[in-house]
Formats: sequence, structure tokens, C-alpha cells
Amino acid sequence: MNPLKILISNDDGVFASGLRALAAAAANRGHSVTVVCPDQERSATGHGITLQSPIRAERADELFTNGITAWGCNGTPADCVKLALNELLHDRPDLILSGINHGPNLGTDVFCSGTVAAALEGTLDNLPSLAVSVASFQWREFKYAGELAMDIAESALSSNWPKNLLLNLNVPPCPPEEMGDLGWTRLSIRQYQEQFSKRIDPRGNTYFWMAGEAIKDLTTSGDGPTNWPSDVAQIDKKNPSLTPIQPDLFWRGKISELPKISKNIN
Repeated sequence: MNPLKILISNDDGVFASGLRALAAAAANRGHSVTVVCPDQERSATGHGITLQSPIRAERADELFTNGITAWGCNGTPADCVKLALNELLHDRPDLILSGINHGPNLGTDVFCSGTVAAALEGTLDNLPSLAVSVASFQWREFKYAGELAMDIAESALSSNWPKNLLLNLNVPPCPPEEMGDLGWTRLSIRQYQEQFSKRIDPRGNTYFWMAGEAIKDLTTSGDGPTNWPSDVAQIDKKNPSLTPIQPDLFWRGKISELPKISKNIN
């Protein structure tokens, strides 16, 4: 494959090990890599953008291997990609990568994921985009996930990556020799129990800490004709999960299945 111009972002911040592993994996294959990411952790910011305060960016090349251009930005992950595409990059990239996230981005959690939001910014601008996560907050071995992400991206680009298609990769937290095969998956429905923990500070004031455990979706097939396994079930089997996502959230069912509305509607 000819060298690509690759933009990389994340939500864990410019000092994150997963980010450096992904940038190194891309650079080691001869691609031109530019990193534009938050200057500190901005996890779970979703697709938020900054409107009421200035956005600043500073060079951070020294944090990466030679040949990688890097910027740390005080904005959100979505801000970083917008700024890169409109101001910082001299040429339009061939590919946007986001990650490697320190923790899973499975199921409907993608709606609050800064990692997925950064990649989605590329998709909305008609650029091939891939979000990459390791499905554990404790796992710190990112090299294989970086190589797998590059294998997927290069292969997809060689086979005419469809427009408006975001790929969301989750890699199980285990050595490569313990993993099963990569598979296409659907988004699971992620629900949580006990989402807030009520506590008292030293001055006797009440505060709340976001907590709770996910109720895992372990179904092996989806509704309708696809019958794909869910991303959660795939990861629980130690198989890498690759989920195709479209930014179009439009209802896919029949009009007859929609709720009845009192006023006349076609």
C-alpha cells in the first residue's frame, strides 16, 4: 500500500500509552502521522464541542517517535478533529484513527464515548475512520491492538471503504495467542445498575459519584436478517469485535410499527 496521510486522536489525552502505540504502529508502516488530541483526559465527553471558550493547541512532537507531528489541544476529542481538519493540517488525511482507548467502547456506550466521537467527526466529513479500544481499563499492552487496527484500516481502504461508515474495533484484554477470530458484530444495548453512589464529604455535604455495573448483553444474534453476534458477546469470548456504524440514526422499522399519533400524519 502507498503511504497514507493519517490523523490520529483520542479521548485519554496526549500522554496516553494507547495513543502512542497506535501512532507508532502507523508510522512503522511508513505512513505520515499527525496526532491532534486533548492535552488531558477527556473521556466520556461524547460528541461535545467547545463554543464558549477559546481552543488552544500546542506542539507535542517530543512525546512521540521521530517523524510524528503532534498537537495537544484543550478541547474535546471532536474539537481536536475539527481543528485538525480545518486549521492544523496542510493536506486532507486519507484516514482518521481514534484511540487506542484505555477501556471498552461497546454497545450504546458509543454515544458517550469521546473516542468514537473523534472518529465520527471524520465519518461526517466523508473520511474513512476507525475507533480502536482495548476492552479493559487495567490492560496496558497495546501493541497488538495497534497492529490489528492498521491491518483492518489498510485492508478496508484497499477494498473501497463505503462512505458514511465508521468502524468501531474493540480488542479483548488478553495475549494475541489467546484470542479467537475477528468478527463483525452489532451494537449491544448497555444498561447499568446503581449508576450513582451517594456520599458525604468531610464537611458533611452530599455529593454523588458516577458508578454502577453494566448489565451485559450476551445474546448471540440480533433482530432481523443479519443475526450478527453482539459486540459484548464477542469480547466475552475473547474475540476481537468490529462493528460497522452509520451516523444516520433513522428508524429502520416499518411505519406501521411506530406509535399511534393523535393528529393525522402521513
